[in-house]
Amino acid sequence: MSQSKVRRAIGKYEVGRTIGEGTFAKVKFARNTENGQPVAIKIFDKDKVLKHKLSEQIKREIATMKLIKHPNVVQLYEVMASKTKIFIVMEFVTGGELFDKIVNHGRMQEDEARKYFQQLINAVDFCHSRGVYHRDLKPENLLLDASGDLKVSDFGLSALSQQVQDDGLLHTTCGTPNYVAPEVINDRGYDGATADLWSCGVILFVLLAGYLPFDDSNLMTLYKKISSAEFTCPPWISFGAMKLIAQILDPNPVNRITISKILKDEWFKKDYKAPVFDEKEEMNLDDVEAVFKDSEKYHVMENKEEKPTAMNAFELISMSRGLNLGNLFDANQDFKRETRFTSRRPANEIISKIEEAAKPLGFDVHKKNYKLRLENMKAGRKGNLNVATEVFQVAPSLHMVEVRKAKGDTLEFHKFYKNLSTSLQDVVWKTEEDMQEMK
Repeated sequence: MSQSKVRRAIGKYEVGRTIGEGTFAKVKFARNTENGQPVAIKIFDKDKVLKHKLSEQIKREIATMKLIKHPNVVQLYEVMASKTKIFIVMEFVTGGELFDKIVNHGRMQEDEARKYFQQLINAVDFCHSRGVYHRDLKPENLLLDASGDLKVSDFGLSALSQQVQDDGLLHTTCGTPNYVAPEVINDRGYDGATADLWSCGVILFVLLAGYLPFDDSNLMTLYKKISSAEFTCPPWISFGAMKLIAQILDPNPVNRITISKILKDEWFKKDYKAPVFDEKEEMNLDDVEAVFKDSEKYHVMENKEEKPTAMNAFELISMSRGLNLGNLFDANQDFKRETRFTSRRPANEIISKIEEAAKPLGFDVHKKNYKLRLENMKAGRKGNLNVATEVFQVAPSLHMVEVRKAKGDTLEFHKFYKNLSTSLQDVVWKTEEDMQEMK
């Protein structure tokens, strides 16, 4: 267990920990060995893609991201494939999600909220000018870079203008219920631009209020509130912001304010900075076509992993906010969808202890090498809670354990983690300072 492993490599990229996952894809942290640049690699399993007939959707996602070259949108660098996988190499954004900022610190001051809203509108306006509609805008899909600037991510549900039908409308109901426009719910066709704008309005409300404008545990009641735009702004929001929110959250898409009018709004214009970037770069889809032709001539080499992933200082720093390593193993990580602790116990023992602790909490355990997938058999607020756990080797006698929500409700994840951590007290490494505090 104490020896370092040969890292997993995909072509020129050295691959590390999992930083996100969904039904059909995983996202891994990686490093370009030629220039040292950190990247995120989205990995699709080809068999799943073919089985669920997702080839066209993934092609569309790639083409969409290649169309959008904007400072407030996560960039796509290249696309590769092996015999069994498809790899999308993207910009690695280090500042976390806007969602975490809101949950950890509550509502924002108007100047800060306005800055993020301005950057969001800049990105969305540019996407729409290229015929791209996101369709799942929410704080969880808005990332922050090291400078604190907003980056729109996750075009998995985006729609290109070619999908618009003869009536000029889109007809796929998708997105997250609390942020979805009433015309999307009503399923009579909708304009992608005005539907995205509604979601922007909900995001602005959340930034300023600290809570959702439309929320109810009963889905039908929630839909009724959205359809009639039944919401109330808290008293601390300024009149200018209230007025703009009301114009965006108009349940009639025909009367909803447009982006061109938002750009002229007095509240919006305060301290506004137009994005500066080069739009001239040509789009090349040759690598996309090569990936889906599935010719071995275009395959990259992929090495497999068998031991706990060894983590270097570069990755440790990239995981720590503000490059402060003191935050890295902070026990006080409330309301995040991933948390970490360190242990001096052997990796096998850590895995066994987590398995022993999770089963009495009602979780089914799936084990693979030094990773665990925990699935709650009982459905919660947002379906079954799934938790991904992985053990990393930091030093010969020190491991870091990452516990991450893979699916389900964030608050349910925190309740689970508190119960789990109680059972793992003898596994977690405590410093001398920790021991003093416990006395």
